[in-house]
Amino acid sequence: MHNMLTFFSSITDSLPYIFSGLWITVVLIIGAMGLGLLIGIPFSVIRVYGHPFARRCVALYVWFFRGVPVLVLFYLFYFGLLSWLDQVPALDFLPLGDAFFAAILVLGMTTGAYQTQIFKGAILSLPQGQLKAARSLGMGDISAITAIILPQALRFSIPAWSNEFSIVLKDSALAYVIGVAELMSRTRSVAAITHKPLPFTLFAGLIFFILTWAGVKGLKRLEKKMQIQGYTQ
Repeated sequence: MHNMLTFFSSITDSLPYIFSGLWITVVLIIGAMGLGLLIGIPFSVIRVYGHPFARRCVALYVWFFRGVPVLVLFYLFYFGLLSWLDQVPALDFLPLGDAFFAAILVLGMTTGAYQTQIFKGAILSLPQGQLKAARSLGMGDISAITAIILPQALRFSIPAWSNEFSIVLKDSALAYVIGVAELMSRTRSVAAITHKPLPFTLFAGLIFFILTWAGVKGLKRLEKKMQIQGYTQ
């Protein structure tokens, strides 16, 4: 009984420290998904409508970030590229040596590659005659893509985007390897101090499960809200 009380006391005492890491994880996910969105939308348009050379460059980017494990990318960027760029005086205004910045950059560029493919597939699933019809009405390609093609493609991409959210959320747990004090990092620290790795790891897994459920549930509601009554592709 005394051991059980001691165990629950250690968990209670550790909650403020662990939950402070939770907010770091949330901001990390929001930053990474936002960066991925900023990359994925224009790159998907280039993949479908761009110049052949530009399409090949984007395809190379997608191939690289989809082919290299996130853990390897953390080491390549944080201890390699960003560490080298941090020595360039002209780039002093950028937080290149900050682990949190590196984590958002790596996760954002990785999910950007996947989001490029998601949005590309959504664009290609639309009737190809829409762009021709817009041209016949005197609209330029850029106006037609931004006003007609992309709104539909983004709406159709929400289910796949919610899957990508859950993947990025789980990948964020690897950010501890470069020193980001997120949820998993703080949980591991508490587990090491208390010598009780299993219960604290299970507790972290439960938090990740709740975050995944809440995020997917929210995106599902967004998908239903953006549905057009009676409209099918």
